[in-house]
Amino acid sequence: MKFILGKKIEMTQLYNEKSDVMPVTMIQAGPCKITQVKTADKDSYNAVQVGFGKKKNLSKALKNHLKDLENYRWLREFRIDSKEKIELKKGDVISVSTFNQGEKIKITGISKGKGFQGVVKRHGFKGQHKTHGHKDQERMPGSIGAGGPARVFKGMRMPGHMGVDRVTVKNLEIIKIDMENNILYIKGAVPGARGSLVTISGEGELKVNAKKEVV
Repeated sequence: MKFILGKKIEMTQLYNEKSDVMPVTMIQAGPCKITQVKTADKDSYNAVQVGFGKKKNLSKALKNHLKDLENYRWLREFRIDSKEKIELKKGDVISVSTFNQGEKIKITGISKGKGFQGVVKRHGFKGQHKTHGHKDQERMPGSIGAGGPARVFKGMRMPGHMGVDRVTVKNLEIIKIDMENNILYIKGAVPGARGSLVTISGEGELKVNAKKEVV
C-alpha cells in the first residue's frame, strides 16, 4: 500500500483531451518523512508513522520523539504488512513520485464545520406546508414519535451540530501530478476546508527516498 499526507489548497478546473472541463482539487502532498516504524515484535502491530507540515514550538515529549528530525505539525500512522516494514526506515522521505497519473486513490479528511443546524439542512427534511395554519413551522421537524415511552429514541434525526466529521471518499482519480511543486490534482471534491490535513492512500508499492532532507 502507498500513502502520503497532504494539505488541501483549493478547487480549480482542468481540460481533458476532449476539451471538456473537469473540476479538480489541488492538494499539497508531502514531502513527508517517516518518523517511526512500528513492528509486531515490539509494538504488537506493523505500522509507519509519517510527519508532515512545519511547526515552530513542540512539547518536550514530542521534541524527543522527533529527535534528529524536523518539527512536524501533523503525525499520522498507516498500517502496513510485514513485507513492507523491512524496507522502510526512520528518516525516509515519501513524495508525490510514489503515485502515478490515472491512479484511483482514497482520501480521508475532516469535513467543514457548519455549526448548529436544523433538520432541513442537516438531514434533508422537506419541512411543512407554508399555508393552512402552519405559520412559522415551515422548517420544523414535526412529530418525533409516540409519547408513551416519554423519551427520545436513540438515533432520532433532530437538529444539532453538523460537520467536523471524519469523511472518506474512495475511487478518486489523479488527473495530474506536479512533481516540481509536490501537488496532486484530484478529480472531484475532497472533504475538508482549505489548509486542512488529508490522508491519501492507494494500492501499489510505496516508493521512498532514503534519508533525504525535506526542503
